[in-house]
Formats: sequence, structure tokens, C-alpha cells
Amino acid sequence: MKRLTLTLAAILVSAPFAFAQTATTPTAPTEAPAVVIDGQTAFNAECSGCHMAFQARFLPAASWEAMMGDLKNHFGEDASLDTATTAAITDYLVANAGKPGKDTTLADGKPLLRITERRWFVGEHKGEVSAKSLAKAGTMSNCTACHKGAANGNFDDD
Repeated sequence: MKRLTLTLAAILVSAPFAFAQTATTPTAPTEAPAVVIDGQTAFNAECSGCHMAFQARFLPAASWEAMMGDLKNHFGEDASLDTATTAAITDYLVANAGKPGKDTTLADGKPLLRITERRWFVGEHKGEVSAKSLAKAGTMSNCTACHKGAANGNFDDD
């Protein structure tokens, strides 16, 4: 009985110290969850800051990969983005890219980067764009100058 009493006394005396130690033991910091970037949202926000955000279907995956891989030299501008945003936009463009065609690779084997040089684009605009209209638009890539719904994918100008 004396042994039981001593054991219980030892437990009762040490218990507060055990709980105090547990309560004050620092825990490892938790890492903030990774921010998930929606590629389409980032594409629309980043790209339309300078020009219309062209539909991904206008170029094949290889063209988008080449373009996104060299944003420091984006048609004479530095359009560099952080790594995560670049990856998210690239993934979106590649997933929604058009099919490659005979006109999507240049003579040197590099992917075509200019939508305005695609065969279908040239065919659609041949004889359609007057010198006055082109001067007003400034460039053939300024789709919204003639197609008011172009930013929403509507190129019907009738």
C-alpha cells in the first residue's frame, strides 16, 4: 500500500511538469500551401495587358512552347514573367493549342510564332483589308480594330 501511495504521489507531482513541457514545446513551422495559378486567368491578365489575348487554337503547341520559352524576346519586347506564371500560361496554351499544319514550321525547322503568317489567316484577309484599314489598325495582329468581338473569340465582322 505504501508503494502504491508513493507511485501515485510521484505521478501527481510530475504530471504538471509533463503537461507544461508539452504545452511549451515549439512545433515545426508549417509551410504555406502552394499557390495554384490558373493558366487561363493568368494568360488573359498578363497577355491582354499589351495586346489582345489571342485564342490558343491559333497556334500549335510547339509554337506556344517556343514563344513562352523566350519571353525576354517577345516580338521586340521583354515580356518576362515569374516561373510559376510562365508555366501555368504555357500549360494552358499547350492544352488548348491548335493542330500543327504545313504552315506551322518555318524553313529552318523552327515553329512559326506569328499568327498573321498562318495560311488560313492570310487567306481570310487577302483582299479584305484596305490600306486605310491597315493604317488605322496599325498592324494585322490588331484584330479588335476590325473585329469588335475578337477578344471574346468572335471574328464575325458582318
